[in-house]
Amino acid sequence: MLHLTPDLRRRWALRNAPKGPMRDYLKTPFPKPSADYREVGFLAIDLETTGLDPRRDDILSVGYVIVQRNRIDLGSACHRLVRTARAIPEASAIIHQITDDQAAQGGLLDDVLAALLNALAGKVMIAHHATVEKGFLGDACQRLYGVGLPVRTVDTQALAKRTFERRQIAFKSSDLRLHALGERYNLPRYAAHNALSDALAAAELFLAQASYRDSGKAVVPLRDFLTW
Repeated sequence: MLHLTPDLRRRWALRNAPKGPMRDYLKTPFPKPSADYREVGFLAIDLETTGLDPRRDDILSVGYVIVQRNRIDLGSACHRLVRTARAIPEASAIIHQITDDQAAQGGLLDDVLAALLNALAGKVMIAHHATVEKGFLGDACQRLYGVGLPVRTVDTQALAKRTFERRQIAFKSSDLRLHALGERYNLPRYAAHNALSDALAAAELFLAQASYRDSGKAVVPLRDFLTW
């Protein structure tokens, strides 16, 4: 499975997924890597979690917004808290400001995930340091539906690193943080560690990064941005 392309993984998972949100998601083909990125739908996603290990930690909130034809559709923006039965570690709560009482009022993970999969169907996921989103969403899908989450992904952090290296620009790990990169592109500054505002910041960062590659070209293939 590790060596299959996302589309082959999608087709494999479709044969094994039960009826429901995951099967509906898998029925929609992924955008082709050769397609002009401006004609592709994206969903910028961010998660707030109790830690960094999908096997031990919980998703606390999900934020996402659609990007279509180089525009962010603010009307599609969604922010959902996720109910968790476990106490939220104090160190985690200090960062994302989500309390146990707030989490107790959140939606069930399977309901939140079903809505996310519906929004993500046929689109490319945008995330900053996408390993986190792919890890937690993949683990949640595996537990709830018996299959992982095949998805085409644009990682804005990986794109920034590639750009720095290609231009031989010296950088520190802190330079690759979402808000540091936003400042580099003169983007609006949002409060950190809110799933929706971070999803919006990632969407804006991607459009800024893409505009530098665009430069009036007739076609800029999606593959130029994908994390493989």
